[in-house]
Parts: sequence; C-alpha cells; structure tokens
Amino acid sequence: MLDLIMFIMKYAAAFFMGALAAVMSAQAAGYRVETVASGLEHPWSLAFLPDGRMLVTERPGRLRLIEPGPDGRPQLRNEPVAGVPAVLARGQAGLFDVALHPDHAVNGQVLLSFAHGSPEANHLRVVRARFDGHQLLDVQPVFTTQPAKAETQHFGGRMAWLPDGSLLLGMGDGNLDRTDAQRLHTHLGKILRIKADGSVPDDNPFLARPDARPEIYTFGHRNPQGLVVVNGVPFAHEHGARGGDELNLLQPGANYGWPVTTGGIDYTYARITPYRSLPGMEPPLVEWTPSIAPAGLAWYDGALFPAWRGSLFVAALVERSVRRVPLSGRSPGSQEVLFQELGERIRDVRAGPEGAIYLLTDSPNGRVLRVTPASP
Repeated sequence: MLDLIMFIMKYAAAFFMGALAAVMSAQAAGYRVETVASGLEHPWSLAFLPDGRMLVTERPGRLRLIEPGPDGRPQLRNEPVAGVPAVLARGQAGLFDVALHPDHAVNGQVLLSFAHGSPEANHLRVVRARFDGHQLLDVQPVFTTQPAKAETQHFGGRMAWLPDGSLLLGMGDGNLDRTDAQRLHTHLGKILRIKADGSVPDDNPFLARPDARPEIYTFGHRNPQGLVVVNGVPFAHEHGARGGDELNLLQPGANYGWPVTTGGIDYTYARITPYRSLPGMEPPLVEWTPSIAPAGLAWYDGALFPAWRGSLFVAALVERSVRRVPLSGRSPGSQEVLFQELGERIRDVRAGPEGAIYLLTDSPNGRVLRVTPASP
C-alpha cells in the first residue's frame, strides 16, 4: 500500500511540475493560454459571430455553440445546433469548415463543408443555411465536388472568401489516384472558386476550356487544409506525404506541382517523383520537411500582440505547435514555433475579433483555447 501511495504521489508531482513548466514557458514567451471550451470531439473549425458567440464544428458531424454563461464567461451549449445535414463521418471524413456569409449581419447565413455520400462513393459538399441562434434553417446544397471518389481520405475542406464575394474551397486528391491533381476534368487536388450561391464566376481561369471543370482556380494540390486571404491575396497550405508540406501563394490557373514535383517521399519511403521543381509549376513559398502536418491557417494583424502583426499562423498536427510565418509583402521571413508546451495536436488557429489567438486541439476530448498577453 505504501508503495502505491508513493507511486501516486510521484506521478502527481510529475504532472504538476509538467503543468507548471508549461505555464512558466508560456508566460516567459509573453502570453497565457486559457480554456474557452472542452469536451469537443475532434473540433475542426471555428467562426466568430457578430454578437461575440462562436460556432465550432466537430468532425463526427455536430455544430456547437459557445455562448456566455450565467457568470458571463464563455461556455459550450450542451445541445448541438439542430439542422446540420447528414455527414459521412469515417476515417478523415466528417464535418469540416464553418464560414459566415459575407452578408451574415443581414441574412444570418453560414456555410458548412463536409464529406457527403458513402465510403464507396463520396464527395466534398458545401451547404448554406440561416442560423437563428438555435438551429439551421433553409439548408440548401451549394456545391458538390465531382466525380465521386472512393475511400475517406484527403478531402481538404477549408473555405475562404475573396474580396469580390466569391468563395475559395480546397479539395484534396483523394489519395487513390494522385495524378488526378493534374487532370482538369476532376475537382480532385484543386482549389475551387464559386459564388456564394454555387454558380461559377465568369473570370475563372479554365472557364473556356471544354475539358476542364469550370470551378477550378488552381491545381496540383495534395490535401489543402489551410486557406486565408490577406489584403486580397489568397494563401493556402497543404499536407505533403513524408515531408513536402507546402505554403503557397495562389495565382489563378497556376499548377502547384503535386505529384509531379514535391519535396517529400512516400510513406513507404519510395520516391514519388525525381523532381522537386519544373518549369511551369509554382514552387512553394515555404516547404516543411520533415512534415509538420499543417492543418489550419490564419492571418494575424491584431492589436494584442504587436510583435506578431503581419504574420501567417500555421496550425501543425504532427509538430504539435503553431508556426508563425511573418510576411514582408509576399515574402516569408524567419519562422517562430509557438505553443509546443501544450503538447497537443493543433487542428485550427484563428485570429479573434478582439486580437486574441484561438486554437482548436485535435483529440476525442478537444478544446478551444484562447491566447492573450501574459499579465505583468
């Protein structure tokens, strides 16, 4: 019995010292991290409502609401938001991004991206709906990728609005026939651009080609899970295989190389291609080898952290961190690795309207975290 008590005391002391070290590390770095909500099953995306509440997606197919509790502090509403369409939740498939319509203050609309169909024949689908504070109403499909693909990998799923009100959507290569990323008759391995109602903008780069899907904006992508628009310029990152993660500046009609050019190798350690670059294929702004597994992407220009202004923030699953990538114009500077003291896979990163940084941790008991400056 004494040995058991000593073991428990030793474990508790180690846990306490680890937690204290993490807090001290964060404070030394000039920030503090607090839990906004917990008990989320693989949270994937976060959106800020105009009234200060937050919407959070859970990959199994639930949309959750964080709202002020009786004490004024944010808390997770027990009941999920009603009205979410049926979601294919298996493997990497599930409910992905949530984005407010540009005119949300007027029309109350939100957009969701998710895996739709069956494991044998599935698509990435976008729907729009009106959120009344409790449920989704008037749910309408906006766009469904084509053709159907098998298995439940590499969906992409991130969305971002361009200044003209058109929507960018990342779609992965499906991970079965990776060369589909180079074929224009399929949406696989592409960044797509549509209008808010799902129609095609009349200046999309491949609109005049009968052999191409008109929604294609860029191609040659593996699994893009980060999208953000900075002063009208879109940036995206994507998972490589074993290495070759990329951060790219998106240019309409451009080819980003996958799988013809890459800095990574296959999971079997076989070479995917002998080429790291080729004429006519855009090189990445940043490449990460070994892989950090980039997941979410945010632009920070807030007031709470002046030293971080003008930076991209990259959530990393494998590295269990967030990479800060400062930009000078369109050129990346020296990176900073943040929040590793948390020891958690980071699925998404967002810049809050008040200037705080928000993180989503990827686990069956995931959390929404808020990062603010440390107290003096």
